Amino acid sequence: MPKLYSAKAVYLDDTFREGSALLEENGRILETGPLEALLQRYPGIEHVRWERGVIVPGTVNAHNHSFQSLLRGIAVDKPFLQWRDEALYRYSPLLDEEAVYTGALLAFGEMLRYGVTTVCDFFYVHNGGTALDEAVIRAAGDVGIRLVFARTMYDWSGAPAGYRETVDEAVDRTRRLAVKYQGSSMVAVHPAPHSPHAASPAMIQAGHRLAQELDTPFHIHVAEEMFEVEETLRDYGLRPVHYLDSLGVLDGRMIAVHLVWLDDSEVERVGQRGGALAYCPSSNMFLADGITRIPELLRHGTRVALGTDGACSNNRTSVYEEMRMCALLQKVANLDGTCLTAGDVFRMGTAAGGEVLRLPVGTLAAGSCADFSVLNADDLSLTPRGELLANIVYAMQPSAVTDVVVNGRLVYTQGALQTVGEKEIVRRVDTLFEAWERRLGAKGP
Repeated sequence: MPKLYSAKAVYLDDTFREGSALLEENGRILETGPLEALLQRYPGIEHVRWERGVIVPGTVNAHNHSFQSLLRGIAVDKPFLQWRDEALYRYSPLLDEEAVYTGALLAFGEMLRYGVTTVCDFFYVHNGGTALDEAVIRAAGDVGIRLVFARTMYDWSGAPAGYRETVDEAVDRTRRLAVKYQGSSMVAVHPAPHSPHAASPAMIQAGHRLAQELDTPFHIHVAEEMFEVEETLRDYGLRPVHYLDSLGVLDGRMIAVHLVWLDDSEVERVGQRGGALAYCPSSNMFLADGITRIPELLRHGTRVALGTDGACSNNRTSVYEEMRMCALLQKVANLDGTCLTAGDVFRMGTAAGGEVLRLPVGTLAAGSCADFSVLNADDLSLTPRGELLANIVYAMQPSAVTDVVVNGRLVYTQGALQTVGEKEIVRRVDTLFEAWERRLGAKGP
């Protein structure tokens, strides 16, 4: 049955419009327009009204590692490789289905509270199969978030055994998972060769071929750290972007993550080839990676979406936070307060995320998924209301998000998830860490 949603204002066509509404049925927006006209056209329709609310598109988290929410606060204030070894590599061998499921509940539940309605989870702990992959997908379904599962393809011998697969194993398992969820309204599976550092040339090319076969994007970390640039120069005589171009994988399917250490020719090449970027500014700052050249990438045609990265390298999971960090970091890096606007970064965290992931999300338009948040217009962090979009980007606190709807379903309201209880998530995490402390033989975090 169709349902009408209205509020004090609705964000339509890049403008906050009062007296407007959304008509939803079966998880899709059928129509938008003036509330009174829709009420006349659909007499007796169920009508959900937020008198003091503002309806905005759900945000799109274009890059995350859900299991890393379990490791938040571990190995903080460390150099990148020490952080990796003490957090990821130390705890990864402890991850089983229950742990991965618990970590995904924590990550996705927290995101929903902050207005994230779609997340791309770049997941690389496979333990020789797809059971852990399925645990992430099950958690997303239980919590009620829309999921792009970027199944990582990883064959670097220096990584933990649970990460590694042969090229044939990675392709077969990723293909079977993608086929299983084809046609799902809530789950999409994309190939994700990990990086030029952790995936061989054959693995990277296999991931790209599989993306062509499945007609999906593919995801890859690129030039996050300077040591990765040095490695590709040493091993292949090329910088990372040119190396990927030489493999034939730099095209409109590629969603590169980070792109911190690019030279001028690489910045230009990504845009020329139609590539996209999932930009994670808070993580880049937390790990002292460096500063991606966002205004220049945009000028050369690169499509840019925002991600939080994993919660042990951020340590928050709010795309609104990434909007703010993106704008402020680029302003100070470029010494130009005009180089990115509130409107620019809001789009990166909403509509651009949908475009990059090839999903009808991030906008409130006919045909789009009915994924949106309701903000309290009276929240102190949104007051005064004269420049609402600027306040959402630069001032808003999580308390302003009062309700979240995904696929036409109310999943968060009145300060609580409506799917999986938050106390139950915390209990699961506490129980898990008690077991981990016993196994590690030392006091845990």
